[in-house]
Amino acid sequence: MAKKTKKAAPKKKKTLTARPTVKAAPKKKKTAVLPAVKTTPAARSSASPKFTVSTAIEITATFPDSMGLTAKVAAAVAAENVNILAGTGYSASGLRRKATFTLIVDNLEKAERALERIGADEIQDSMVILVETENKVGALEKISKAIADAGINIYYFYSTTSSGKTATCVFKTADDQKAIKVLRSA
Repeated sequence: MAKKTKKAAPKKKKTLTARPTVKAAPKKKKTAVLPAVKTTPAARSSASPKFTVSTAIEITATFPDSMGLTAKVAAAVAAENVNILAGTGYSASGLRRKATFTLIVDNLEKAERALERIGADEIQDSMVILVETENKVGALEKISKAIADAGINIYYFYSTTSSGKTATCVFKTADDQKAIKVLRSA
């Protein structure tokens, strides 16, 4: 004999109530620029986030992954009195057993020596694009859309806010020189 299944009662839709928008008091705008090779403000309308474009050299180092590796990398770089201006570090998975650190620093040679000294398997340098922008909704969209509209692929990006008022975005593209020209004229 076949079992009868009971039909579930239709679920009630949840009603969301709108939260009131709270506006913060206007703040003075301040733009900080990371030290880099070349910096040029991009032309922007007052409604769009303003930004500056520059270049930097990024170090990418790989290591055998181990517990405490981030602390070891940070200590080695700090021991050389090198400041990390931007960076990422990750281990893709437990199977890979390799960790990758990507750093923008204020002294490339000292940082590379420090990373070699603690056992980096490989160290590579590459030029990247730094975009310093106001920390506003839509800032990344404007920058990445300008690059995409020029037919340039973005290989990767990472970003962070600094002091809450500005954000620093790091881009590696298929054609960095063209992307820089596009952004400077955006």
